[in-house]
Amino acid sequence: MNIDEFRAELETRLLIEKEYIIQDLSSIDDDQERLGMLGTFNEKYKELIKRLANENGIDLNAPYQSENPSNSENLSYEKIIFGKTMSIYDKLVDELYDKITSVN
Repeated sequence: MNIDEFRAELETRLLIEKEYIIQDLSSIDDDQERLGMLGTFNEKYKELIKRLANENGIDLNAPYQSENPSNSENLSYEKIIFGKTMSIYDKLVDELYDKITSVN
């Protein structure tokens, strides 16, 4: 699985997790507890990266082999994956924040 496929699968799974959290919001009355769901989503993001890596035999600590071998930075798969997927996370957590703050 290449990084773009990994990113697409992660996005799909994060969308599902976001929807589960949105469903749970209706049963939470406390504003602080609702905002705490953002932390829950963050943990799901990290867990999903680990799970997807495990499912696809990716060692997150292994050095990433870039297409440009002259690149002097030695980044791990984990750092590359976080870098390539952070925009997805940011978009979804912003949407989730909007839902959380609009629930009455």
